[in-house]
Amino acid sequence: MTPGFIRAAAGAALALCAAFGASIPAFAQGKEIRIAHVYSRTGPLEAYGKQTQTGFLMGLDYATGGTMTVAGRKLVVIEKDDQGKPDVGKSLLAAAYGDDKADLAVGPSSSGVALALLPVAEEYKKILLVEPAVADSITGDKWNKYIFRTGRNSSQDAISNAVALDKPGTVIATLAQDYAFGRDGVKAFKDAIRKAKVVHEEYLPTTTTDFTAGAQRLIDKLKDQPGRKVIFIIWAGAGNPFKIADLDLKRYGIEIATGGNILPAMAAYKALPGMEGATYYYFGIPKNPVNEWLVANHYKRFQSPPDFFTAGGMSAAIAVVEALKKTGGDTATSKLIKAMEGMSFETPKGRMTFRPEDHQAMQSMYHFRIKVDPAFAWGVPELVREIKPEEMSIPVRNSRR
Repeated sequence: MTPGFIRAAAGAALALCAAFGASIPAFAQGKEIRIAHVYSRTGPLEAYGKQTQTGFLMGLDYATGGTMTVAGRKLVVIEKDDQGKPDVGKSLLAAAYGDDKADLAVGPSSSGVALALLPVAEEYKKILLVEPAVADSITGDKWNKYIFRTGRNSSQDAISNAVALDKPGTVIATLAQDYAFGRDGVKAFKDAIRKAKVVHEEYLPTTTTDFTAGAQRLIDKLKDQPGRKVIFIIWAGAGNPFKIADLDLKRYGIEIATGGNILPAMAAYKALPGMEGATYYYFGIPKNPVNEWLVANHYKRFQSPPDFFTAGGMSAAIAVVEALKKTGGDTATSKLIKAMEGMSFETPKGRMTFRPEDHQAMQSMYHFRIKVDPAFAWGVPELVREIKPEEMSIPVRNSRR
């Protein structure tokens, strides 16, 4: 069996058990509900993966009222580290479905890994709930009926950010990573822009640490343009593209804009007071009982606020539990699909609903403006307004059921 980490819980306790090559006890296959979580425990998106894992376990605790059971069946989480590598993730998911007898799976952190996992879910005819990988193609042209997603997609990111930037007389150049997340993000952003003009797309390797050459190309494209000039950044994981601010962009009248991110990355936002964008989550923005529980319990357990992907992990867990409640604990894939299509559920962000056409969760996004507060190590995204699902015309990008 492919090495994994089996996390079982009885009552409110979450006890971690290592399972290297061990066979699955016969009693486990009928009584337990086995959920594989494939995520970047290590690798470039390790920070994202660890937040998702924390949020997922907290979400199971919350959604089951601390019992870690649904319809009398214990929930068991089988953890798999894809290391951010598509081939590793693909083999781990196959092992989870095949060897570990997982009833369904959640993850992964990377869009590149997610695209490798989609056909595995189809081959085994098992649910894969994507969280937090973003690329539109996951629920677009690469989608199949076993795929659901609680994470936002590139179009939701793009359309919400366009609210802040799509103004007449604005000229935009994009800076993004050269893989599915970056390219799908830029495509969706361009599709969402109606009034502004995108004049250049700059793609850099995910391993980039020196942004000087790319920044110079962006400057050269923008510096002589009339009107408001903006570099819109779509970046995840390692590297700090906000270093380009050190090149004195202001002398050319060039601004930087971007969406939300994890708190350590938002430390760079302190140098950009007044910057506007849109975010998926910031712990201080949503006002609802689920988020209040998450913030209070995260502070209690970790002495820090929940972060961007913690909320996503919790949302995925709540979706899983709500679906299982609807089926009475039945893990038959056909019954789960029927239960989940069109299903609404309450999350730290408020209500999400799985759209039947592509199983993408429709959800709010948040238009923010950065404020510098000495009490925080990061630029604080103050809410300008909530952008509700019905305000965003998110395209259905798949062509098959």
